[in-house]
Amino acid sequence: MLLSSSNPVEEDTALLKETFKEKYKWGFVTDIEADSAPPGLDESTIAFISAKKDEPEWLLEWRLRAYRHWLTMEEPEWAHLTYNKPNFDEIIFYSAPKSLADGPKSLDEVDPALLETYKKLGIPLAEHAALAGVAVDAVFDSVSVGTTFKDKLEEVGIIFCPISEAVHSHPELVKKYLGTIVPYSDNYYATLNSAVFTDGSFVYIPKGVKCPMDLSTYFRINAKSTGQFERTLIIAEEGASVSYLEGCTAPMRDENQLH
Repeated sequence: MLLSSSNPVEEDTALLKETFKEKYKWGFVTDIEADSAPPGLDESTIAFISAKKDEPEWLLEWRLRAYRHWLTMEEPEWAHLTYNKPNFDEIIFYSAPKSLADGPKSLDEVDPALLETYKKLGIPLAEHAALAGVAVDAVFDSVSVGTTFKDKLEEVGIIFCPISEAVHSHPELVKKYLGTIVPYSDNYYATLNSAVFTDGSFVYIPKGVKCPMDLSTYFRINAKSTGQFERTLIIAEEGASVSYLEGCTAPMRDENQLH
């Protein structure tokens, strides 16, 4: 597409018009067998998610405190929007490819169908083909598929991994900082997220370190009737700096899904 106008506003307007004319490219579904929780939300759902992640008792209790607090709250009415309110009894709060059940130790062990999905999205996970200057944590429904450039970042003391992994490898940091900026009691949906989050990214930048590349988490919703609740925890010590981006796509469906 060639834009010839010398007026930046006109160029931006023309670009937007051309973009909205394009067909949505990311509406495909990956045909893959999934392990899912039953629809609905109660304390057994929270326990199911926590057990799937093999979480310590303190995190399960943190989730349950959030859920019990959420039960006392009402959904806000401040947005000037008309939409069908979510029926939480019909939502699936955990869904993950069965091929990831054993926790692949490297991208070589990841189902090729998942790798192909991210390639189609323009997010190749093989490091030789990865986006230049960007490390990516790829989350598919309720689990992380893989994280690029972890070893390179570790060379300068930076930790970049799924938060479900950090709970086990760096529990002291997660326990210290989880919910310190946005507490679990902050608002209706933050409280719900605290109860049912399934994956997301964990970032730790040591004091005085500038991250040598951009960090990004790419969330892909695939399973129908699910809610994808990600949790990202970024810790930058004094004098540290990092650029972090998030992206998300999902198939085109007739019903709404929570993200």
